[in-house]
Amino acid sequence: MNQLTALQQHSVIVADTGDLDAIARLKPQDATTNPSLILQAAKDARFRPLVDAALAAGGDTEVVLDRLFVAFGCEILKRIPGRVSTEVPARLSFNTDATLARAQSLIEQYETAGIARERVLIKVAATWEGIRAAERLEKAGIHCNLTLLFGFGQAVACAEAGVTLISPFVGRIYDWHKTARGVADIAPEEDPGVASVTRIYQYYKKYDYATQVMGASFRKTEQIVRLAGCDLLTISPELLDKLAATEGDVPARLTVEAARAADAPRIPLDEAGFRWMLNDDAMATDRLADGIRRFDADARKLAEFVGTLGAGRTAA
Repeated sequence: MNQLTALQQHSVIVADTGDLDAIARLKPQDATTNPSLILQAAKDARFRPLVDAALAAGGDTEVVLDRLFVAFGCEILKRIPGRVSTEVPARLSFNTDATLARAQSLIEQYETAGIARERVLIKVAATWEGIRAAERLEKAGIHCNLTLLFGFGQAVACAEAGVTLISPFVGRIYDWHKTARGVADIAPEEDPGVASVTRIYQYYKKYDYATQVMGASFRKTEQIVRLAGCDLLTISPELLDKLAATEGDVPARLTVEAARAADAPRIPLDEAGFRWMLNDDAMATDRLADGIRRFDADARKLAEFVGTLGAGRTAA
């Protein structure tokens, strides 16, 4: 048995990519996208027809980009049995009403394309404003994946808001601590990203929150196997291939039984408490801001790329 097959016995495997061919080959349950992944895919000649179709339908750049995100999402859903995550623009991370409107627009486009909303997760940054938007979206039957999650307070607030799914970023936490410590690597058993997801999982299961935990942003397979048993794990095609090429069993590391026995006091959290916990965690504060900037930068690069193609079509 290879490690990927063994891992699938404990966790739902999700592909973290916009590469349609990789998704078809790897056959994950779900798939996640973000502006960075869609930018990579849009520049790939194999998927240029999707870009051309989004441009041909007209509209301003934002309309075209949303149409492109949904087009990739629809194509992904043809290749998987589960759900796809589609992200609201990062620049809306501090605007609850704008996040709501954009999420509703994306779901309407999916439904117009014949995709039931149950098969779509709207990705929203786990800011206070984003969490409040997600809470309202969930009540309207629009399910959310709260992303750019680095701090424990973010996780607590998401669970209290009743969101469907959170995506704690293992690799980016690991990167920050590696730089802060001035080391080339951190041993898997001491990995702060793995420890963060473990703590969140234990807290959720101990207090019976319905919100699922999906470990994300992995740098190496050792991080992944140490989270076997997590509800879901979203993994790049490169690491999925490495897991599939490595023989060996993967025991469950996270279990509901162990979580319920864990010493994890419940944390009451209002807006002031959320903001203080985030402010008090230098890594989480830095990574959240950096992640928003990076996703916005890639969204702007995608807009520029699509705009250049559109200008070429007009000139022709």
